[in-house]
Amino acid sequence: MRTLVITPTYNEVKNISTLVKQIFELNLDCDILVIDDNSPDKTAIKVKELQEKHENLFLEERSHKSGLGTAYIYGFRWAIEKSYQTVVQMDADLSHDPKELGSLILGLKNNDLIIGSRYVHGVSVVNWPIRRLMLSYGANLYSRIITGMPIKDGTGGFKAWRVELLKKIKLKSVKSQGYSFQIEMNFRAWSLGARIKESPIIFTDRTIGESKMSKSIMYEAIWIVWRLRIWKLFNWN
Repeated sequence: MRTLVITPTYNEVKNISTLVKQIFELNLDCDILVIDDNSPDKTAIKVKELQEKHENLFLEERSHKSGLGTAYIYGFRWAIEKSYQTVVQMDADLSHDPKELGSLILGLKNNDLIIGSRYVHGVSVVNWPIRRLMLSYGANLYSRIITGMPIKDGTGGFKAWRVELLKKIKLKSVKSQGYSFQIEMNFRAWSLGARIKESPIIFTDRTIGESKMSKSIMYEAIWIVWRLRIWKLFNWN
C-alpha cells in the first residue's frame, strides 16, 4: 500500500534530520510530508537540504503557526489528492518511534484506523513526570466515559489511517486542535463504524526541543468531549 507519513513541525530543526533518516532507513514503501508553520528556527530550510538526498520527502510551508489540527487536515487532503492508500500521522520530536511504523501500517490490512496506544496494555510512557502522566491518563479516561468510545488512548497522535476512511470523514467540519483534534477524529471514525484497533507502543517524551503543550490545548480537550457527546445523542455527523 502506498503510504504517506505526515509530520507537522514548529521549531523542530534539531530533530527533523534524525526523524527523516530513521524513517527512510526502514525501507518501507512510504513518502514523508513535512508541514512547517514558518518555524523561526528554520526547520523548513533544513528539510529543503534533506530533499536534495531524498526525492520522496515533501515540504509544505505555511505562513504562520496555524495549529496541529489544521496541519493534519491539510496533510490528509494532500494525501487524498495524491492518491495514497494509507496515511500515518506522527510527531516530529522523536517521541513516536519510527520503528513502530511497519506494525501500524500492517495493522491496516484488516482495520481502518490503527492507534499507537500508550495505555492499551497498562502504561507505556518514558520520561514523563508523574503529574503529567496522571493528567494524560485521567484525560483519556474522562474522554472514554463521556463520549462512550472504547478507546484507551484517545489523545494519542501516532496513528495510521486508510485513506478510504478519511474520505468519508467531513474534514472541513473538524475544527479542533491539539489533544482534542485526536479525540474528535477518533470519534468521527468510530461514529462511521470504522474498524479501529489500538496497537501498543512505547512513548518516549522529547529530549530535545520544547513541548507544545499549553493550557488552551488542555481546556479545549475538556469541552470537546461534551460536544461530541451531544453529537452522539442527536445522531449528528
